[in-house]
Amino acid sequence: MINIDLKKIVENLIDTFLDAGKVSLELRKKGLIKKIKSDNTPVSNGDLEVNKIITKKIKELTPNIPIISEETSDNKSLNNLENFWLIDPIDGTFDYINDLEEFTINAGLIINKKPSAGLICAPAKKRMFFSYGQNFAFELIDKKIVKLNSSKNFNKDEIKFVSYSNKIKPEIEKIHNRLNVKKFIRMKSSLKFCVIAAGEFDGYVAEPRACEWDIAAGHAILKHAGGIITDFDGNEILYGKKDFKNSSLILKSKSIS
Repeated sequence: MINIDLKKIVENLIDTFLDAGKVSLELRKKGLIKKIKSDNTPVSNGDLEVNKIITKKIKELTPNIPIISEETSDNKSLNNLENFWLIDPIDGTFDYINDLEEFTINAGLIINKKPSAGLICAPAKKRMFFSYGQNFAFELIDKKIVKLNSSKNFNKDEIKFVSYSNKIKPEIEKIHNRLNVKKFIRMKSSLKFCVIAAGEFDGYVAEPRACEWDIAAGHAILKHAGGIITDFDGNEILYGKKDFKNSSLILKSKSIS
């Protein structure tokens, strides 16, 4: 276990995330420069500028911890990582480049292959979430720090989930039925984790897709807000897997049996 002050590190990153959020919106207003990456996904100068801003600050705060970002090749070839940052400078690039609101800025700190701290800013929605340990998950609202509780609004007769798509695949529908999900709405980006952590929704189910940097920050925030995160078989989600690929996911309030 490395000896670092998670609270201090996270609190020192909040203003950086808020500043990066402002930059992302300013660049979008000016008109983004867009291109398609080799994996056929879009990227913009906004993604790259946000990546520079948050990576620079993280390097200052934790110079000895490797950083793996979606938008750089640094450290992606390393194997058997245990302690590292996972950054997704813009999650939901489609929303970002199309003037929609659900894109987020993300950084998750992995310690011993587990999410130990997370920060997520949703600039267009003016929401900032962060966490640094069990029962230490928060949202910054009007300059006030509000503690998150994923079970705050739970109603067993009206369980509400978020979904990546409006069309639910049979395997996911089966899990929804088992968990007594009554309705769901489509939501993009890691904002899904945050609204569950805040008790606004009760869960999310996803087949294996995307990469670890898409979920690390949200995993930390939801876990620290009392939520439960496993794969379809009930196993704990660990990080540093081959090619940083995600397993299946079930996110839920601890009130759901």
